[in-house]
Amino acid sequence: MNFFRTLGEKPWLAQAGEIAVINNSEQNILKGKTALKFLLAVVGVIFFLFTVTFLSRTQFPDFMALSGEPWQPFTNPVQLWYNTAALLLGGIGLQGAKLSAKANHFNKALVGIIIGIFFTLLFLVGQLLVWTQLYALGYVLTSNPANSYFYLFTAVHGLHILGGLVALSYVTFQFIRKNGVARLSSGISLCATYWHFLFVVWLLLFALLTSSPETYKTIAQLCGF
Repeated sequence: MNFFRTLGEKPWLAQAGEIAVINNSEQNILKGKTALKFLLAVVGVIFFLFTVTFLSRTQFPDFMALSGEPWQPFTNPVQLWYNTAALLLGGIGLQGAKLSAKANHFNKALVGIIIGIFFTLLFLVGQLLVWTQLYALGYVLTSNPANSYFYLFTAVHGLHILGGLVALSYVTFQFIRKNGVARLSSGISLCATYWHFLFVVWLLLFALLTSSPETYKTIAQLCGF
């Protein structure tokens, strides 16, 4: 009976099912990459437009830069350097998680995710601390256009990071449930790419917000403002 049951099996149907599952997984991964590229493009355009308006605003008489003189808060932006280091370490943690997931070392990947989340939260706390310090020094939102742009830039950047943390939390939940090794690895990879992008955006914002009036004038002239 076993012999006849074996003859009656149709292994090609099982193989077709496995191929369909693999193709579906690959399509989901491709969709995720495409969606991320679109998101990064949109975020990049948003910050670019903000930067253009900021550079134009620096040429008005009422604009007072936040650095350049010893008494200005970002002439020596120590706390911002700490925050930058925290975001960098968060990205490094996620990069390590990405590499570990690709190598099927999922315990190491989980450690990398935890490191990424911890230092990213530390970055956000550090940004709030800078807000508190500025407010205590009298650099409130409406007292100077430079202040307004600093709060705007850091708030929008922070919201994008919070969105990334939500996505990373979902990926972590999927990791705990062990749902789809390939899809899990892809999710961590997408999160790592998003973190690297936001880190580069923050470096540009950091350089922009801590520049001196002379630097703003030079950049504005190059841009034709």
